[in-house]
Amino acid sequence: MKRLAIIISLLLASLAIFPSQAQINTKRMLTIGRNALYFEDYVLSIQYFNEVIKAKPYLAEPYLYRALAKLNLDDFHGAETDLTYCIDRNPFLVFAYLYRGIARQSEGEYIAAISDYNKGLEYRPEDRQMLINKGIAQIQSKDFDSAAVTFDILLKYHPKMQQAYLMRSNVHAEKGDTAMAFQDIEQSLILDRFYAPAYGQRAILLLQQERYGDAESDFNEAIRIEPRQIAYYINRGLVRFHLNNLHGAMDDYDAVITLSPENTIARFNRGLLRAQVGELSRAVEDFDVVIRNEPDNFMAIYNRAILNEETGKYPDAIRDLDMVLDEYPNFVPGYYFRSEVKRKMKDAKSADIDYWFAHDLEQKLRKEKENGKIVTGRGVFDTEQEAEIDGKEYSDGKKTRQRSDRSIEKFSRLVVYDRDDEIQSAYGNEIRGRVQDRNVKVDLQPQFVITYYEKVGNFDQTINHYNKTLQDYNARKALKMQLKTANREAPLTDGQAEYHFRSIDEYSLAVDRNPENADAYFGRALDFMVVQDLTEAIGDYSRVIEIDPSFLLAYFNRAVVRYKKIEIEIAGETDESKMTLNIRRTERKNLSGQSKQFPQNVDAMSQNTVPLPVENSNAYEFEQILRDYSACIRINPDFVYAWYNRANIRCLQKDFRAAIADYDEAINRNPLFAEAYFNRGLSRLYIGETGKGIADLSRAGELGLADAYSIIKKMNVD
Repeated sequence: MKRLAIIISLLLASLAIFPSQAQINTKRMLTIGRNALYFEDYVLSIQYFNEVIKAKPYLAEPYLYRALAKLNLDDFHGAETDLTYCIDRNPFLVFAYLYRGIARQSEGEYIAAISDYNKGLEYRPEDRQMLINKGIAQIQSKDFDSAAVTFDILLKYHPKMQQAYLMRSNVHAEKGDTAMAFQDIEQSLILDRFYAPAYGQRAILLLQQERYGDAESDFNEAIRIEPRQIAYYINRGLVRFHLNNLHGAMDDYDAVITLSPENTIARFNRGLLRAQVGELSRAVEDFDVVIRNEPDNFMAIYNRAILNEETGKYPDAIRDLDMVLDEYPNFVPGYYFRSEVKRKMKDAKSADIDYWFAHDLEQKLRKEKENGKIVTGRGVFDTEQEAEIDGKEYSDGKKTRQRSDRSIEKFSRLVVYDRDDEIQSAYGNEIRGRVQDRNVKVDLQPQFVITYYEKVGNFDQTINHYNKTLQDYNARKALKMQLKTANREAPLTDGQAEYHFRSIDEYSLAVDRNPENADAYFGRALDFMVVQDLTEAIGDYSRVIEIDPSFLLAYFNRAVVRYKKIEIEIAGETDESKMTLNIRRTERKNLSGQSKQFPQNVDAMSQNTVPLPVENSNAYEFEQILRDYSACIRINPDFVYAWYNRANIRCLQKDFRAAIADYDEAINRNPLFAEAYFNRGLSRLYIGETGKGIADLSRAGELGLADAYSIIKKMNVD
């Protein structure tokens, strides 16, 4: 009987998470799914939306939200299918047309995407994102006249949008009107002289005009503002190559490889330059990386063959030449070269065979050219289309080639981005709904939470963060997993989500057996929290506190989850378009409510980002949060995260001096608390204490928060 009771309890507990289709609370399931979507738990959110769709397949919303999750996971086909289902069920959900357009555009279906944007614009003619995407799709489909009209409309509605001027500048450049292209870039810089893409785009135009010194100056400025943007280094390397500054060009490719070790363009180009300056073995290392990542990159293979021959590795050179000539049987220089290598290996017979074969092939191919045929390393063709040759070469003369250009005769040319690559690089984020993030107002470093998972980033928080309260709790082994403090939570994998659903069932059995088991309630609250069931998590944290009023970690996490709920409610009250890709809050006022902006690396934004600030329409809820943090401080004043999180909340309420006092307490207890220095620095800036604010940001930078330096640069220039 006891075993039967346990089985029944387990079954009932599981129904609370994923009940049968007849019993499912679809509204609650949809809400939890949106919570997960908002906090970038895409795989988990899809599971919730799947359940809603199983129970009520006639609803449009779950298809819409599941499509958003799929878009963020780059499942464009799946997203398009879901959005079509959504539109079939409710053709008046305007954003479904935007998102389906994004999916189609990401798959290269530009005309279909434009059709979706046009439909959406019928309902919202001023919609910035749809106008942006429509214009970019028209550029991608080479309809430059229509793109110019679209960007004119965009600027009519949004005259202070720097990105729109840059996009229109690109259209002018494509149409050959460089004067207008430069004019639009200048207008963009008038709006924001710290807008790195404007310098980068102007540098490209200057490069095309062979004004290399001016181009280098603009790339320098772009890199100063956005030092982690790979394209700027690659293009500046090309400029320096034209200026015969080979070591400077290699320095740029070094910088790219530091940021992205497998970048094949930088590796290939650095390999060529290393070979030119005599660093042969290091050049081979670069080509090895290229070939490992792109086994069909025969340009790299041929260059490696040359280097292997020069360093006396003749068998390796023959191996590489064999691969090249199998792919390019008409590449005459390859046969002559292989003949020379074989002769050095004392294989005169094979060397003669290659030599005379190359001689006869050369005569044959010369006659084919005289007869009007198109001769390439791969064969003889009647038309350029058959030969797969692009009639309009985007590279510059005999020094560079596009990455997609596989003509083996151009093996010694530096690689540049394809035109389509440049468009995708310049506009990829805008297409996917992140255009606003390029000028995002500065955000506080996020709140901390007690959780199981931490998103891995450039800043190793474990160096500066340790807390005895949490260590002591983990030492008790009251839970099945170890807890950690994190202010950037990692999304769950399928396996992790399944584990926590089972864990909820197990903790439910434990609390049934002992309703006073605070640890069981706490464990279940943590599970509910990580699967984004915030309401149930708050309920369980509250039950822990009822059982044990001194349970500090329960107060702390209840406050965190309460703020998460407010954050989602605020996003829900604003334009629904904020629930788009990346689901981040991108339209925010800064602390002073003024228009001053600080540059920030968008990649540094996280799912727990605290905006600066929100208008407080949730006074009672914020008061509850503050009371929870105050309870933590009362129980243990050395729990620094309570001081820090409470300071963040006080910033949101514009009570900056009280926030600074809390950051002071956190820093006094942990002098290596980088995030506290960062946020205290921002708070001081906003109340006019510029010197102290910059000093705090400098300290935050020293401790590993590199974003602090971009703010310091702007403040110093201003």
